[in-house]
Amino acid sequence: MTDTLQRAPGALTGLKVIDLTQMLAGPFCTMMLGDQGATVIKIEPLDGEPTRLFGPFAADDQLKSFGGYFQSVNRNKLSVALDLKHAQGREVFLRLVQEADVVVENFRAGVMDRLGIGYETLAATNRKLVYAALRGFGDPRSGASPYVDWPAFDVVAQAMGGIIGITGPDADTPLKIGPGVGDLVPAMMSAFAILAAVRHADKTGEGQFVDLAMYDSMLALCERIIYQHSYAGQVPGPEGNGHPLLCPFGLFPASDGWVTIACPRENFWLLLTEIMGQPELGRDPRYGSNEARTARKGEVVALVSEWSARRSKAEIQSLLGGRVPFGPVNTVADILADPHVAARSMVAEVDHPGSAHRYSIANSPIRMSKTFSGVQTRSPLTGEHTDAVLAEAGYKPSDIETLRAACAIA
Repeated sequence: MTDTLQRAPGALTGLKVIDLTQMLAGPFCTMMLGDQGATVIKIEPLDGEPTRLFGPFAADDQLKSFGGYFQSVNRNKLSVALDLKHAQGREVFLRLVQEADVVVENFRAGVMDRLGIGYETLAATNRKLVYAALRGFGDPRSGASPYVDWPAFDVVAQAMGGIIGITGPDADTPLKIGPGVGDLVPAMMSAFAILAAVRHADKTGEGQFVDLAMYDSMLALCERIIYQHSYAGQVPGPEGNGHPLLCPFGLFPASDGWVTIACPRENFWLLLTEIMGQPELGRDPRYGSNEARTARKGEVVALVSEWSARRSKAEIQSLLGGRVPFGPVNTVADILADPHVAARSMVAEVDHPGSAHRYSIANSPIRMSKTFSGVQTRSPLTGEHTDAVLAEAGYKPSDIETLRAACAIA
């Protein structure tokens, strides 16, 4: 299929992805593929994916087809509106799958099977197809979790996978991570797994079922707690703003906010104490190794904090920046004003249908020397590309109108 977006070629140009996902995890996964040039055909219900209703909305948006949530993770995609419960809608879907490389869905286990378009059915029509499922607790094909029928969102995966249990200011106050890592990390792992399966399919001509559980992905992210328990018998809890194995390593107060300082290695520790004007601390055997400093973590953190608290973030940056591992704790305003962000093109501006203004979204962090990576087009309107995609699949204009009249497409 010709990429009707007419974009700059990316590393995945020519890869066709049928995207049945919604909310955050699945769309972020397919967004990553689209950012690298894959043709991502987003299959939506006739009235659009539910997150189109999520804000924030532009103040002058006359259409309200989608808000910032949807715009951020559905860029570089084509939208085809299909009713998968309609027999003719399923026929259209099956026809699209015949020419696809990848199908991605994040429904609850069994939904696609009940629609008659599950993995086995699709694999029978396209032997090379990579079928990826991203669910809260995985798919029974790979291992039947006792929670397989439980619905799951980011916060559920964060809680059950262990990350909330080790995050917080003290042992009695667990905290949810700010960004939706319970969605985003599984999305990234799914994108990696999909490309691994595509590589296998290219070599062997054989597709396969790719299964990612949000719970599993959080557990993999929290790998440290497993070996801490196995090697040392520990049950780690919230760790505050430090690190259980490294010191100094974490957040420290400034007069106008917070900064991060990480000096677990002796050369950095010696340099930090010199900059602090207390070189004797660098020579003190009580703090002479990371292990020794970790054993006296309270003392070390207090010494560094007492020094940092008397200085502004800018003052600390002028002293530590480029010399020891350091970074200010930035707000979004700080980030948008940071020359690094501009130099790395980490913010992209996109048009928004219904609004006279352009808006900013986060760009892809991936940079490649030969191929383009990142935002090229805004998120689509519901069914914006239905006619074009079906035409390229071989449907005549009269066929498309018949399907639309039957309410199989929009």
